[in-house]
Amino acid sequence: MRLNRFDLRAAVAAVLVSLLAGVVGTSQAAPPELDNQKCLSCHAAGKMAIAVPGADGESRELHTVPPDAFAQGVHAKMDCVACHVDITDNAETDHAHRRDPARKAKDCAACHEEMWERAKQDGTAKDRSRLGVVADNIAAYKESFHARKNADDPTRPNASCDECHSSHGFNVPPKDSPQHAEWRLGVPETCGKSCHEESLETFTESIHGEAIFQKKDAKAAVCSDCHSAHAVGNTSLAPFKLAVTAECGNCHEENFKSYKATYHGQINTLGYAYTAKCFDCHGSHDVLAVKNPDSKVHPDNRMKTCKECHNGKKDLPEAPPGFASFQPHGHTGDFDRYPQMWLANQLMVQLLIGTFGFFWLHTLLWFWRELRDRQQGKVRPHVRADAPGLAGDRLAGKHFRRFSATWRIAHLSFALSLMILTLTGIPLFYPDAPWAAPLMKALGGPQVAGTVHRVNAVIFASVFFWHLAYVAVKLARNWKDFRIFGPTSLVPGLQDGKDFIAMLRWFFGKGERPVFDRWTYWEKFDYWAPFWGVTIIGVSGLLMWASTLTATFLPGWVFNVAAIFHSEEAFLAVVFLFTVHFFNNHFRPDKFPLEVVMFTGSMPIAEYRREHALEYERLMKSGELEKYIVDAPSQPMALGSRILGFTLIVAGLTLLTLVAIGFFSSH
Repeated sequence: MRLNRFDLRAAVAAVLVSLLAGVVGTSQAAPPELDNQKCLSCHAAGKMAIAVPGADGESRELHTVPPDAFAQGVHAKMDCVACHVDITDNAETDHAHRRDPARKAKDCAACHEEMWERAKQDGTAKDRSRLGVVADNIAAYKESFHARKNADDPTRPNASCDECHSSHGFNVPPKDSPQHAEWRLGVPETCGKSCHEESLETFTESIHGEAIFQKKDAKAAVCSDCHSAHAVGNTSLAPFKLAVTAECGNCHEENFKSYKATYHGQINTLGYAYTAKCFDCHGSHDVLAVKNPDSKVHPDNRMKTCKECHNGKKDLPEAPPGFASFQPHGHTGDFDRYPQMWLANQLMVQLLIGTFGFFWLHTLLWFWRELRDRQQGKVRPHVRADAPGLAGDRLAGKHFRRFSATWRIAHLSFALSLMILTLTGIPLFYPDAPWAAPLMKALGGPQVAGTVHRVNAVIFASVFFWHLAYVAVKLARNWKDFRIFGPTSLVPGLQDGKDFIAMLRWFFGKGERPVFDRWTYWEKFDYWAPFWGVTIIGVSGLLMWASTLTATFLPGWVFNVAAIFHSEEAFLAVVFLFTVHFFNNHFRPDKFPLEVVMFTGSMPIAEYRREHALEYERLMKSGELEKYIVDAPSQPMALGSRILGFTLIVAGLTLLTLVAIGFFSSH
């Protein structure tokens, strides 16, 4: 081959420049860079295997690079030596590379982190957001189980980037593309064949593995769905257990929703991992269909599965037979499968709608009419203070004793225990509410909150049963004088119906405001409502508290029904008390902002005369009024009563707000 004059001059110039560089520069010139074509001449897949010494002294074959995969990968435009910067020869004459010990090959994490920092500095981060995702993945990886030093070889991590991603051909296809589906189907083998062979073998036989390997269903769960791709954590720690349960819900939404409605799921949702989760019952890599005889949740195997946790050790007694028929995924929307739950829910829903519909309308009408009367300057009818039998001046500044100390103590105990029951119970009822987890943490966790809840349930029930005994004794002593529908009886009678109709006429401006005797019809409702509420809440709560004893004699669906009755009746009680009851006694215009009679035990005679005019007149005529007249409470007593009253009202409204947030955030 002949060179023309120009080529000759260029060649001579190149030699001179090279010699000059050797003199002026380093004593040994750097060889020309290796290009990708030269690298692939040896490392391309399909080439004859070349054995070289390995790190352990044994020979190993050269790492091969599939040219087609590399050409389609995200690194296709890069030179090999951009990462393998320690290679310093051109490999044209030597069989082995010459490496510069002072130069270390770049690792994936350092390179991408450097690129992201550079993008942030030069203002291109917004346009290169994918780099930020990679940086976040790197940060997660560094904290993961894979980044820890390998137990057998501390010089390397458990898994490095290129072991999962194959840096020479890495390219995650766009989601919803056929290529992405194919890529997902290969994830289990990537994890299994490299490191987790036993897990892969088990997974292959599972319902998830069957969907991946046999049905080629890319939507089925793969390793990275449960373990995550980069933040692979210790499977024995709580964060992983909580996260993997939520991951199950991404595919099994309805089952996850029903699970979260159970005690196990409520505790899990609040951030505590000690109750049963999906994998505790269904398995992890070995999940099988329920109908499969080998499934952990097959009817023949459920008791064995339950006893893995309820084994008689620690705080959990051994699971009784009824546990096997508990419905962890039961819900109220399917009568054919869960008829008991459907019926229980229908009963409680109708009760809620009926109660709130009636009393909220009653409250709104009352409020509207009282405002109208005030605007029109109307005054309430009452019996005159100077009526025959008692001089008016003798009543000045006096009070009427309405409630004894015993009644007041019982009322306060009832109120405090109910509020504490509400406080400790609502995090379980609304575990997804934004306040639920912080509140449960502030209470000391589910175990502490549960203990406090049960202690106050005992107090609440004790006050109730004490009252029954108190009434029974009173009736036994005075049964000859007791009239079941008399004016002092709390038993609803015909007169209450008449009073209610008269109240409705007043609401609509068709009559005067009625006057009442010792007890109004709404006070009687307030009195009798706890008999229903305590029975429903108490019995259902006791069934769940003594779960082992309950399931020894009753089927497991009893717990599903008990949970519905307990939670819905508690909701009814809380919302009714802090809306209707508060209005009737504190928030209606003629009482606002606070009525303290239940704390002081007495009320001004003028107010009593307005509220209970018929009893006032009757006592005056019989000459018995005098024994009920007392001095006004002392200043400290009055102040303390107001402070206590306002404190309870604020507490009640706070609880009502939490319930409202929980209710509307979960519906």
